[in-house]
Amino acid sequence: MQETEWIVAEVPEGVSSGSHGRDDLPFILRILLAQRGFTDAGHLEAFLRPRLRDLSNPFELPDMDLAVRRILQAVDSGEPTCVFGDYDVDGITSVTILAELLSAYGLEIQTFIPIRGQEGYGLSDLAMERCLGSAQRPSLLITVDCGTASGEQIQKLAAQGIEVIVVDHHESGPGGRPPAVAVVNPKLGDAYGYLCSAGVVFKLAHALLKTRQIEGVDLKELLDLVAVATVADIVPLVDENRLLVRHGLQRLPRTTNPGLSALMEVSGMNGYVSSSDVGFRIGPRINAAGRMDAPEDALTALMTDSGEVAAEMAEQLDEHNRRRQKHEKQMQGEALEVLSNGAGSEAPVIVVGSRRWHPGVVGIVASRLMRAYHKPAFVIAFGEDGLGKGSGRSIEGVSLVRAIDACGMFLESGGGHHMAAGISLYEDRMDEFRQAFGNYVLQTTTAEDRRPRLHIDVEVPFEELSLDFLASYELLQPFGSGNPQPVFMSRDVWLTESPRHLKNQHLKLSLRQGLVERDAIFFGAGDRELPDPPWDVAFTIDRNFFRGRLSLQVSVKDIRRAE
Repeated sequence: MQETEWIVAEVPEGVSSGSHGRDDLPFILRILLAQRGFTDAGHLEAFLRPRLRDLSNPFELPDMDLAVRRILQAVDSGEPTCVFGDYDVDGITSVTILAELLSAYGLEIQTFIPIRGQEGYGLSDLAMERCLGSAQRPSLLITVDCGTASGEQIQKLAAQGIEVIVVDHHESGPGGRPPAVAVVNPKLGDAYGYLCSAGVVFKLAHALLKTRQIEGVDLKELLDLVAVATVADIVPLVDENRLLVRHGLQRLPRTTNPGLSALMEVSGMNGYVSSSDVGFRIGPRINAAGRMDAPEDALTALMTDSGEVAAEMAEQLDEHNRRRQKHEKQMQGEALEVLSNGAGSEAPVIVVGSRRWHPGVVGIVASRLMRAYHKPAFVIAFGEDGLGKGSGRSIEGVSLVRAIDACGMFLESGGGHHMAAGISLYEDRMDEFRQAFGNYVLQTTTAEDRRPRLHIDVEVPFEELSLDFLASYELLQPFGSGNPQPVFMSRDVWLTESPRHLKNQHLKLSLRQGLVERDAIFFGAGDRELPDPPWDVAFTIDRNFFRGRLSLQVSVKDIRRAE
């Protein structure tokens, strides 16, 4: 892999160490805010301290009035109603929020989550057959995190006398808007297209409660679930998403949801919750149930009122996650062995597959291979019939959507996003697809285009890294898509002692710049050969609690010989 190019952002015009901004924020923080486009005092205040009272009118979303009217009609008539969701974090939390709210209105709610490996995503024929075969056949089906592209299936349901409300955030299919009673989807309107499904469900809950209040139901108590879904679904943390996540993360340590509380305990969280905690501790455990074809375990965990059941299900989700990690480790090891033996290792892309691999883990392994080799990667799990389902992850400058379009003659199906996509193909076409995919990348990019790059926000000396600076810096949170965590850089850094190897291939580093010393963690660098100091160090910072003591955690992103 090529050496990583460091790109340090310029200090925005008009920001200087002698200028003063709102609340006399630290110079480094003012640089970061200006880079994000926040120079106006009003916009700056709204970004740093977002308020729930600034939430927009939920009826601005498409078909919201139709959805509210139809749901309240079902409430008044006691109509059999089913909430149908997806098996990932966004889908599970969306089902939980809506089912609990409708239950508070007095509706007897059925819930349904498809089994990923057997029924696939959304309103598939197999999923609908099982869903409608329940003890009480619903006359109203509310889909969350799916349904927008299911026009044909919704038409079939209408023919059976079942009306559908779609609450979703995905793009519509070739047929456009599905023939549902209401399609509450910001992608079909002019605003709020960044919301995940749980965010749209929250807006629906807001609209319902504005129309008909329920004594004892507080909309704020839903924010923790919305925050978990929004972070886990990697949607942009901008505007209302940022507001919802900021307040949701603040509520998480004192959540009234027994399942979330149990998940935080089983994952070793200690009272402070950041977006990275959701992304790396809570989210993977909920997702693992769907990946291991046990999505009901996650739904039970989040919907139970029993602390005992919640604790039991959290342990079960933790076990699913360990199984997922085991599959992931095995698959990654086998993929690395295949690549080391020369199967496409010189190609500009990675395409590997096996009949032994679990389809629920292919996306994670593709992501790891992409990062390890800095190449676009597809990992495919083939069935006994030779048909495989694969997941791809890409690098900056290579669109998987365009690549799939260019190589479609070798695929049964494919689609997704520029940086993450899914495909279906037969085993005997894998080599042809790899060759065509590689040719596409070579024809549309240069070696320089594909060079790994590390974008650094600002240079900062060690002496600036104080707890006071950390407190100001945390006003930028939550970090995620659309508001990435800042990457800092310090020059002429020395080691004060030899690096210590920790478990899981991490390095503990004792660093010194001038007279200031800092401990740091370099994740995943256990096998890395480090240059001789002095170094330039690129890193992020976080809050760390250990044995009741607050400290500033330095996490190294990259190291190079000092320039």
